[in-house]
Amino acid sequence: MHLIARMTIAATLTSLLLAAPAAQAYSYAAAGKEPLIDAREVLLKGGSDAAQSLSGIDEELAYLETHHKVTLREPLKAAVTAGKTDEVASLLNRAYRAEIERRLEGAEQNLGDYQSAKVLVVKSKRFLDLVLPALPESHRKAAEQEIANVLKAIGNPGVFGVGAAPADSAAFKQAETALMQALAPL
Repeated sequence: MHLIARMTIAATLTSLLLAAPAAQAYSYAAAGKEPLIDAREVLLKGGSDAAQSLSGIDEELAYLETHHKVTLREPLKAAVTAGKTDEVASLLNRAYRAEIERRLEGAEQNLGDYQSAKVLVVKSKRFLDLVLPALPESHRKAAEQEIANVLKAIGNPGVFGVGAAPADSAAFKQAETALMQALAPL
């Protein structure tokens, strides 16, 4: 029984050590929460709930305006107030494009940390999935291909090192640039 207890402790410690890098994963929002995505449906419906939802994402919009040089808050407020659903959708797509750029910049800075880079690329994919329908077909296909290339470029730690592939910063930058070009119509 003493041996079983030691093996259980060893297994527990091993699982904690393996889980530790995931606990340090980079996040721009609470786990699974994306305020700009969560607000989409309410903003597109309009009404008083939309105005309240808009104030709930003000911090995210302010960040994007400051760091990604895209004007969103005032035009979005005006479009929501006027009930211009198409304009609201277009402005949200512009915000999502900036979020994709933001997450990919973070992933590029974290290429040495596979888990962090992967989380950021996956989060950018959530935004990408929302904007794809607004793109012309050729841009949509290019964007889908380039997000796959970005994911491949972050490398892979393999399973216990087997099948490991190092991150390729040049391939990442090339795929990121191509992806952002594919999103230019937004």
